[in-house]
Amino acid sequence: MPNNHASIDRGLLERYNRPGPRYTSYPTAPQFRDSFGEAELRAAAAASNGDPIPRRLSIYVHVPFCASPCFYCGCNRIITRDRSRGELYLARLYREIALMAELFDRDREAIQLHFGGGTPNFLSPDQLGDLVQSLRRHFHFADHRESDISIELDPRFVDPSEVAALGRIGFNRASLGVQDFDPDVQAAVNRIQSVGETRAVVDACRDAGFRSVNIDLIYGLPKQTPEGFSRTLDQVLAIRPDRLAVYSYAHLPDLFRAQKQINAEDLPTPEVKLSLMHMAITRLTAAGYVYIGMDHFALPDDELATAQARGGLHRNFMGYTTHADSDLIGLGVSAISHIGSTFSQNPRDLPSWEKALDEGRLPVFRGLHMTEDDELRADLIQALMCQGEIPVAALERRYGIEFDRYFDGSLHALEPLEADGLVRRDKGRILATSQGRLLLRNIAMCFDAYLDRPADVARPRFSRAI
Repeated sequence: MPNNHASIDRGLLERYNRPGPRYTSYPTAPQFRDSFGEAELRAAAAASNGDPIPRRLSIYVHVPFCASPCFYCGCNRIITRDRSRGELYLARLYREIALMAELFDRDREAIQLHFGGGTPNFLSPDQLGDLVQSLRRHFHFADHRESDISIELDPRFVDPSEVAALGRIGFNRASLGVQDFDPDVQAAVNRIQSVGETRAVVDACRDAGFRSVNIDLIYGLPKQTPEGFSRTLDQVLAIRPDRLAVYSYAHLPDLFRAQKQINAEDLPTPEVKLSLMHMAITRLTAAGYVYIGMDHFALPDDELATAQARGGLHRNFMGYTTHADSDLIGLGVSAISHIGSTFSQNPRDLPSWEKALDEGRLPVFRGLHMTEDDELRADLIQALMCQGEIPVAALERRYGIEFDRYFDGSLHALEPLEADGLVRRDKGRILATSQGRLLLRNIAMCFDAYLDRPADVARPRFSRAI
């Protein structure tokens, strides 16, 4: 994809800046149903073990606790400074690990482990070390030179000396939340974090031998200005992380209670928000970062960029990953698993998750079996989100369809986007243009069969595309 976005048509982007899914899965989580439970998950795991070539495993562990609320946050988290809650949570998490591990053949390699939250470093390095060892006892992990073991870190609550301990445990990737270094913005979102403490953690990760460090930014926060965000970009580029995620802030206070603390009058106008996005893309690509897609950037020699170049990039609930051919096991409150052609989710509230494990049950409260149509559309959307194109000829061969006939309605919905220069038809494929790469969600929505269903079933609240 060209790295020059100076010709971005702001009027066009504003017109397409409407709510839509982020497509970390298809079908998206609002389509999950409570008719899918523990028995269905067990059957899915047994079926996946019987595949002629067993798929590898990716494991996600959700740690919900945070010591301080960030007002912009829409994650599933519990605000507490009581560290004893971590021990109670771990006791049940160990039960879930044992129950899940029983479902999978021992010869299936775990290639990826990611800790998200919440704030995973709410747990001490000793607790995290014990947790990783428990996972290693229950699952067969790939060689450390091949496996990814990553963690999200809040630099405000981790000491550089603790990072060295994480490296000894086996962590080799880290993602740090920053959002914005501007003091006014930080005060407005209740996240005071200095450049110095952030850089110290990044340096500690590098000293500990971490293969990659990611920094998260958000545009569209209260009190943000082009001048202030430009300074933040300068400060982040001086740190030069291997990867960057630059997310759009979604102000949905009716869904996320913490956002009620944000004064809507302090939010930048749509025009300013768009200029912040444009600035981030222009500055980061000029500094040598590859625009991966959606809101992710990586240095050219980072594995995300090289995976995209060879067609091996994948997108799931952990974001972009290089491990496409794997089943995803989700552990902890609210975590989502993707086993074979099924999705399953744990309860989003802590008491329900605890109750299931105390009763010796796998904590599944909803999920779904993908239909053949779901699998086809998921394959299409996955290729679009990761490679910026729809491989028409390949999909026809793989699924035995005539693409134009099968997707007649979708292609009709795509016509305005093609007329606006967001996509173009090529031999055997549909390509997102440079501007279209900024609106992959909108392109994917044309192929989402669930968006045409009754509003009370299929129209949950989504964030805007930009």
